[in-house]
Amino acid sequence: MSDQTMPPQRQGSQPGHETEMNPKPDYAPRFAGVGRLKGKGVIITGGDSGIGRAVAVAMAREGASVCIVYKEEHEDAQNTVRLIEAEGARALALAGDVGQEAFCREAVAKAADAFGRINVLVNNAAEQHQREDITEISEEQLERTFRTNIFSFFFMAKAVRPLLKAGDSIINTASVTAYKGSPQLLDYSSTKGAIVAFTRSLSMSLAKDGIRVNAVAPGPIWTPLIPATFPPEKVKTFGSDVPMSRPGQPREVAPAYVFLASDDATYISGQVIHPNGGTVVNG
Repeated sequence: MSDQTMPPQRQGSQPGHETEMNPKPDYAPRFAGVGRLKGKGVIITGGDSGIGRAVAVAMAREGASVCIVYKEEHEDAQNTVRLIEAEGARALALAGDVGQEAFCREAVAKAADAFGRINVLVNNAAEQHQREDITEISEEQLERTFRTNIFSFFFMAKAVRPLLKAGDSIINTASVTAYKGSPQLLDYSSTKGAIVAFTRSLSMSLAKDGIRVNAVAPGPIWTPLIPATFPPEKVKTFGSDVPMSRPGQPREVAPAYVFLASDDATYISGQVIHPNGGTVVNG
């Protein structure tokens, strides 16, 4: 049997463009909303495409106003804005570099001004660069990956902290690589491990104020980051090595974020949900 799961393809820049993917990722929520996030203000970094887009649309369907923060993928971002608004929700799109603390402060201030409140922060922005050996990872790449993948989580959490109150939450995107590693993604995997520790530590710090902090650790999910990272031959078999023998779609991950942001999860903090196609990581 063939291990092919996707057509081979390649994009030349990170974090990639959903408009160029074949097939397009499936972001659409499966079910009607029931108002689980009604009246809440949400910020999602990396919200223009992939998992971020699916989370944005799912949270909008549940009644949230959603601000997506993205790097420079303007067409993807505007498409996501239209999808949020089609759910009857308010939308805001802000472009910039989340690896810079000043921009993170500015983004939070603009979202809070637009919505009047921020109740949920989803730290989701990420980049990854495949390298065969540690000697191929430059100082510039190492710093860039850490700035995007973990520094930004600190910066956004710091900026939003004064706005959060009891019942609000922070949700961080980790990865299965935090638990099982990845020999070609050493720096990326290291940041994802840091995110797990950050989630657990921040959850303990904020528990006294009734603010919950959790994480989602996806496995192989079909997002623009995949063709923007790997060569066509690896994209061709992406996700074939997990027990379910296929990559997941963003809409198969988004419900975990909605759950963690909602009042269904009021007794859950410091935890990680693993939508990863059946890989057991004991984490």
